[in-house]
Amino acid sequence: MKGLRDDVYRRPLATALERLGLGPGWRCVDVGAGGGDVAVALAEVVGREGRVYAVDSDPLARDVVAAAAAEFSQVLAITQAAEDLTLPEPVDLAFCRFLLLHVLDPVPVLARMAGAVRPGGWVVAQEPITSAGRVDGAPLSMPDARHPDIGALLPALVRDAGLEVVDAWAEAPAGAGPGPVADYLASLTEMDPGDDPIVLPPLVTVLGRRPLA
Repeated sequence: MKGLRDDVYRRPLATALERLGLGPGWRCVDVGAGGGDVAVALAEVVGREGRVYAVDSDPLARDVVAAAAAEFSQVLAITQAAEDLTLPEPVDLAFCRFLLLHVLDPVPVLARMAGAVRPGGWVVAQEPITSAGRVDGAPLSMPDARHPDIGALLPALVRDAGLEVVDAWAEAPAGAGPGPVADYLASLTEMDPGDDPIVLPPLVTVLGRRPLA
């Protein structure tokens, strides 16, 4: 799942990191790290001089992240709920993806992320608008998610957490027939879409900045 998600949603992640100017020496936290694909991507950019905290509430994720990031000593895996986010140092970037659609209340989680970054630091959230995805023209659904269309509200939620919204946009991978997009959809729904045209849920990215004062 890790590599598959990285394949289909790589471009929104790369765009966000490029707009931030992420570089060597940055301190980062990936909240809801899951399989560790984002943590590894961050580690590749920040280098040995940087640090990446990979935080997830699932204790099993710690071992998964450790295996995925075995060659990166700058990645530290932590078992911790997003609502309780506490780090040993301020970071330059707090990142989450596919996290807020599952939490009880997204704003306190974003506020904890804002509190984890230094003044002037960045909070980046990437969340879907599930019902805007399409398979053969029919809308997708994600019944297990608390907030399946949270991406549509994301800029306002970031603002409500006390952050300055610097930029926001949406991107949606699409395809028809066999390939990464179809494979990813099958992994979500456990149904093979065959040759049907697919538009995956648009991923809304919001770049928020903690005020200096």
